[in-house]
Amino acid sequence: MKLLECYHRSSFLDLSCAHRLQTRLLRRHLTYCQSASVFYAKLFKKHGIMPRRVNLDNLQDIPLTDKSCLERLNDAFIALPQESVADIVLSSGTTGAPTQIVYSQHDLDRLAYNEEQSLTACGITACDRVLLTCTMDRCFIAGLAYYLGAKKIGAACIRNGLNSLESHANIIKLMAPSVIIGVPSFLRKLGTFVHHKKISVRSVKKLVCIGEPLRDKDMKPLAVTRNIENIWGARAYSTYSSSEIVTTFCECDRQNGGHLHPELAIAEIIDERGRRVKPGVVGELVVTPLGIEGMPLARFRTGDISFMMEEPCACGRQSPRLGPILARKQQMLKVKGTTIYPLAVYAALDELPEVSDYYITVFSQDKLSDRLKVTVSLHHSCSVSRIVDALAVRLRVAPQVVVASTEEVRRVIYDPSLRKPVRFFDRRKHL
Repeated sequence: MKLLECYHRSSFLDLSCAHRLQTRLLRRHLTYCQSASVFYAKLFKKHGIMPRRVNLDNLQDIPLTDKSCLERLNDAFIALPQESVADIVLSSGTTGAPTQIVYSQHDLDRLAYNEEQSLTACGITACDRVLLTCTMDRCFIAGLAYYLGAKKIGAACIRNGLNSLESHANIIKLMAPSVIIGVPSFLRKLGTFVHHKKISVRSVKKLVCIGEPLRDKDMKPLAVTRNIENIWGARAYSTYSSSEIVTTFCECDRQNGGHLHPELAIAEIIDERGRRVKPGVVGELVVTPLGIEGMPLARFRTGDISFMMEEPCACGRQSPRLGPILARKQQMLKVKGTTIYPLAVYAALDELPEVSDYYITVFSQDKLSDRLKVTVSLHHSCSVSRIVDALAVRLRVAPQVVVASTEEVRRVIYDPSLRKPVRFFDRRKHL
C-alpha cells in the first residue's frame, strides 16, 4: 500500500502531473500483465505491444477486452497462484454465465483505499454511522467494498445487507445511522415505509447510491433523486463501479460527476468504431485499472454508456469525472425504428406519481424491430392510456403497458435467487 499512500491526494494534481503519474503506473501495470497473465502475454506478443513504450497517447493500440473474453477464457486472465488468492467473486458474463474474478490481499487493500477516498469525498467521516443495505455474501463485491472503505475511514458500519423494509426500519429506529448506502429505487421504498411507520429519519444526512443513475445527461437530478432527497431530507451521491474494474467513480460533495483517482485507473470513452472521443461526447466507458494483481485488465469495455468531464471540479480536484451511466450498450432496443435504452423508460416511469413499481420485458418482433412490454403496479387508480401516452411523449414510441398488483411486480423484480433487483428482462431470440 506504500504506492497508494504516496499519491493519497492525486485527484488534486494538475493534468500534466497526473498524466506523468499514470504513464509510469500504466507501464508497470502492463509489464505485470505481460508476465503474469497468460491472456495478455499472448495478446501483447501477437500485436507487438511493448509495455515500456506504451503511454496515454498510444494506449489505444492495445486491443479492447470485454466480458465475453473473460467468460470464454476465464482461467487465462487469472494471474495469481491459488495460495495468493484472498477473495473470489462471481460476475455475470455476456450470456449470464458466471465469471470468476479473484482478488489478492493487495487488491482488497487497494479496494479499501479507493472506497475510503470516494466516501471521504462526499463528506463521510469517522463520526458517521453507515447503514449498508447491499449484500456482503453470495460472492458479491459491492457490500464488502463499501464496508472496507467506511471501516478504513473509521466510520461505524451497520451491516444489515439485503433485508426487508421492516428490518431496515427497525435498524434506523434503534441505531440512527447518518449515512445509508443502497440502490436508489430501494431507498425510495424504504424512506416511504419509514415515514409511514412514523420513524424519525433526522439522523440520516447522506445517501450513497449504487446500481442506478441519479442524474441525466445534463447532470440534472432525475425524479428518483428528487424523491429520495425529499423523503429523507438528505443529499444523494452517485457512485459507479463493477466487479471487474475494482475501481470506483464517486461524486464529491458538489454532486457533479464521479471522480477518477488517477493512481487507480485510466478511463476512456470510445465510439461505435472503438475510437477515443473527446470530453463531453457520449460513448462506451473503457477502463484500465492500475495495480491489480488477481485479474489485471487492460482497456476493458464495461458496456456502459457515459461521458467524461475534464474541467476542474469546484471542490478543487483536477481529476476527470465520469458522467452518469446513460445506458447499457447490450440493452439497446430498436422499437418501431426508434433506438431506446431501458434507463430512458425508467426515467419516464419515475416521473409518473401513480406508478409505484415497474419492470420491462423485450421480445423479438422481426429482424429489424423489438417489441417492448412495460409492466407496472400503481399507487392508485390510473388508466393504461395515460401511462402509454406519457411514455410515448418521452420515448417517441408507444409500448405495450400492463398493470399488475404490487405483489406480482415485486416478486419479479426482487427475486430472492438474485443478488440485486432486476427490472430489465431480455427475451429476444437472437441473443
